[in-house]
Amino acid sequence: MNFTPKILAYVCTYCTYTAADMAGSARMQYPATVRIIKYLCTGRIDIIHILKGFEAGADAIFVGG
Repeated sequence: MNFTPKILAYVCTYCTYTAADMAGSARMQYPATVRIIKYLCTGRIDIIHILKGFEAGADAIFVGG
């Protein structure tokens, strides 16, 4: 059986998202199962956001800021 995890990434607009955008400009790739959600600041993420992500079917959650 082949398991492919669904990863939800909560990222900061000015830090992590900018780096991901630059990586995309450099034609670097990441798995299609990663979903990026952009926040103005990851300091604003509440535990409810993380729990809702798992409730929606995410296998893992990444918070980068």
